[in-house]
Amino acid sequence: MPKKSGIIVGQNDKGKEVSTCLTSGWRVCIDYRKLNAVKRKDHFPLSFIDQVLERVLGHQFYYFLDGYSGYFQIEIAVEDQEKTTFTCPFGTYAYKKMSFGLCNVPATFQRCMLSIFSDMVERIMEVFMDDITV
Repeated sequence: MPKKSGIIVGQNDKGKEVSTCLTSGWRVCIDYRKLNAVKRKDHFPLSFIDQVLERVLGHQFYYFLDGYSGYFQIEIAVEDQEKTTFTCPFGTYAYKKMSFGLCNVPATFQRCMLSIFSDMVERIMEVFMDDITV
């Protein structure tokens, strides 16, 4: 899908003004609904953001970190990579790292983040998905 970056106003062939979205690149969109429907769900509990904010309330200083593209750092098991296969005009591909749209990605990522920062969570930091509050 084209990644939209802005809107310009121009005239069509009939002289009428129309708005057009600018394309700055491409975004991969894969429909995982069929895979998610048959996938066993991971019910790892995710905190509500208001609970996370209540736990950091009252501290003198805050530092926020964003784990940009954090999902793409976690590898998919080799035997499961074929489940992410997609085709396009350039060939057939499969993800080696976790992708948006898979039903268990948020729980897996949260579990990973809590595991990495287990000695600091609820002491000096809170983790909510890819957002870290110190």
